[in-house]
Amino acid sequence: MSNPLKYGVYHLLLLLAVDPLWVAKPFTAAHSFTKEIEGPAVDRAGNIYAVSFARTATIGRVNSEGDGQVWLDMPNGSLGNGIRFDRAGNMYVADYTNHNILRIRPATKKIEVFAHHAGMNQPNDLAIAPDDTLYASDPNWQAGTGQIWHIDRRGQVRKVAENMGTTNGIEVSPNGKLLYVNESVQRKVWVFDIEPGHTLANKRLLIEFPDHGFDGMRADAKGNLYITRHGKGTVAIVSPQGKVLREVSVLGAHPTNLTFGGPDGRTVYVTEVDNGRLVRFRADTPGREFAKFTAGKKAAQKKATPARKKRRKG
Repeated sequence: MSNPLKYGVYHLLLLLAVDPLWVAKPFTAAHSFTKEIEGPAVDRAGNIYAVSFARTATIGRVNSEGDGQVWLDMPNGSLGNGIRFDRAGNMYVADYTNHNILRIRPATKKIEVFAHHAGMNQPNDLAIAPDDTLYASDPNWQAGTGQIWHIDRRGQVRKVAENMGTTNGIEVSPNGKLLYVNESVQRKVWVFDIEPGHTLANKRLLIEFPDHGFDGMRADAKGNLYITRHGKGTVAIVSPQGKVLREVSVLGAHPTNLTFGGPDGRTVYVTEVDNGRLVRFRADTPGREFAKFTAGKKAAQKKATPARKKRRKG
């Protein structure tokens, strides 16, 4: 979640001027990441994090200019996949080799096992709900099956869906009432109602594609899903009603995941395997997590203003 105050007005105007909508451009140098590049997420300072920078078992950090470095080496044979940040700035990483969800405190880079369950196949991608609880997709690639886990703020794990196809991309709607999950091999996107207690109900098919696979996906503030189409080299943008609004070419046949960032939340960063790099394109709507952050910040500032005025009068 980028902080729009970090960027000046000039920076924003320059970005708008040079980057037309829906046109992908390289963002990092080719092969700065390995072929395992995955899991992009943006912090409040506007840095982009993705796994396997320079070598496989790492997390890389890339600044707003596209310059990257190894930020963290993964411990104990762990390999990261999906990454998300909570409101406090903690990073959560799906560690698929050790069947963990890791929590990392960026200020210290302290790593802890936040959640673990023996029944996990390989936690793959993460979605963070408005209440900072997590949902994890968990495919079994060999069997072509999958399941979904819910992880609460204490790290307690509970299976909330099973007997699915190869669950991969996962996302929560902007209002926190729906969970979307795609199945890579079956090429289907499902939607569930999120019930009280974080259970899932009323599973129904949102859309099915005739070809190519799926990988990660994220939602914008309007609830449109941005889905990486592995093998086709595009990001498909699908409305909450299941209509394909457009597809954006991302300069490589095998995009794996994406996230929103930039000064206004409308820059989409895509992890792209063929050239081992991040690419970016501009969208017309900010990401849903960016919108949540900025709305909360404005509300807090508005609430604090009368209190400051009252103290000055005294």
